[in-house]
Amino acid sequence: MRIILALMLLLMPGVAFAANDVVLSSAVFVEKTVADAKGRAKTILEAPKIVTPGDRLVFVLNYQNMGSAPASDFIVTNPLPGAVSYQGTPDEAAQVSVDGGRNWGALADLRIKEADGDVRGARMEDVTHVRWPMRRPIAPGAKGKLSFRGIVR
Repeated sequence: MRIILALMLLLMPGVAFAANDVVLSSAVFVEKTVADAKGRAKTILEAPKIVTPGDRLVFVLNYQNMGSAPASDFIVTNPLPGAVSYQGTPDEAAQVSVDGGRNWGALADLRIKEADGDVRGARMEDVTHVRWPMRRPIAPGAKGKLSFRGIVR
């Protein structure tokens, strides 16, 4: 089944931020493997037109402190679209939630209570949110980029 571009807007991450002068923007890309001019495989990121189950996505969140003072106690939180299964982030400081943002931690430390009462370790497909607590203040004018990967369910 194809998900058209209008539905792609639902896949765009929602970003929550603190009351600092930090501006956030987000984008989502489809990761594809294509052949270069010599026939060698290379990975590219492109803007999505149509996505289908199994497509690999890369979510990118850019931030910049537009204020004149450092932004401290800043956390970037991104809920995952329901149509996307989390596949990780390169940032070791990132935390995840598997319960809608109520509890946070490393995936290996989180648990899921099944309908029958059994408890199991959380898996990537259980992730509902990703967040990045900024450990150091963001200096005026400083900017950066955060990212995570997902697969369309």
